[in-house]
Amino acid sequence: MKYTIDNIEGKAKAATFETVHGTVKTPVFMNVGTVAAIKGAVSSVDLHDCGTQIELCNTYHLHVRPGDEIVHKMGGLRKFMHWDGPVLTDSGGFQVFSLAKLRKIKEEGVYFNSHIDGRKLFIGPEQSMQIQSHLGSTIAMAFDECPSSVADRDYVAPSVERTTRWLKRCKTELERLNELPDTVNKEQMLFGINQGACFEDIRIEHAEEIKELALPGYAIGGLAVGESHEEMYRILDETVPHLPQDKPVYLMGVGTPANILEGIERGVDFFDCVYPSRNGRHGHLYTKHGKINLFNAKYELDERPIEEGCGCPACRNFSRAYIRHLLKAKEMLGMRLCVLHNLYFYNKMVSDAREAILENRYQAFKEEKIAGFSCGE
Repeated sequence: MKYTIDNIEGKAKAATFETVHGTVKTPVFMNVGTVAAIKGAVSSVDLHDCGTQIELCNTYHLHVRPGDEIVHKMGGLRKFMHWDGPVLTDSGGFQVFSLAKLRKIKEEGVYFNSHIDGRKLFIGPEQSMQIQSHLGSTIAMAFDECPSSVADRDYVAPSVERTTRWLKRCKTELERLNELPDTVNKEQMLFGINQGACFEDIRIEHAEEIKELALPGYAIGGLAVGESHEEMYRILDETVPHLPQDKPVYLMGVGTPANILEGIERGVDFFDCVYPSRNGRHGHLYTKHGKINLFNAKYELDERPIEEGCGCPACRNFSRAYIRHLLKAKEMLGMRLCVLHNLYFYNKMVSDAREAILENRYQAFKEEKIAGFSCGE
């Protein structure tokens, strides 16, 4: 792993992150292929046309089905889904806490019931690392608890302390797994996760503590889960300066185009969010003038592409009227084209943001983009 900062404007960074599976130019948006596929009939092959650099998959979902042992037998996640770039796997912690109706948190880990068939499962730090080692991802995320952003201090403080203990166990276990002869990726990296809800002092203390572990990268978790955008930006302002500047910083599960641009300004490198694929499946499309809803009747005879000048597969070939027809007729192609457009939009936006940082014009770029999102067509 090698992380090189190419330029800094204020706190915004443009960097080059070299991994065993390829080089990532940051800032970067990770397209979310939860179960080793982008929802919306989009394959890993399609992602190259969308400008994707790195894909995110989920440990919990792949453990439940098809099973991480099956993926391991198939040669690891990248071979399984035919993706030749880097992959980051989420630890499964967020899904355990958000999907499981019945769960019991212990020092050893979390006991819970599968959201699919109700069977009893257990995931702790060691189990999360073992699953992610089977998957063979480029970057493995530490197993953590993601407390609510509105949880009270008496709950958050001991939760974060446990997350730190779990992180140390994750580090020890992944180091062991990387030495095994049948490990898919012996260069698998571990990113730690900063937690602390909206308590600045807890966030800062946790950041200072986990950076002592000298991990390849660090994430900020537990945001965009109920707090306001202003609170999120405040926590980023306070927390990011306490994480190593010479390591990549990942803001988990965020967010809207404006959220991402604000995060970049505060020094974040990596982003992921289901918004582009989820909204695309419902005909909600991102443009430089904000979101449009193709189900609106005014697009029935609209011969224009989703966005003029866009280089995505949908805009290069089809009109708004045609894609709207496909959506209304419930043809899968309509959903697919919308998801392809949204993924392209996100990837192009962060690529353009990188160019702006390299040219020391990011502040003006960000302000122009955000103003455009709210102006409408």
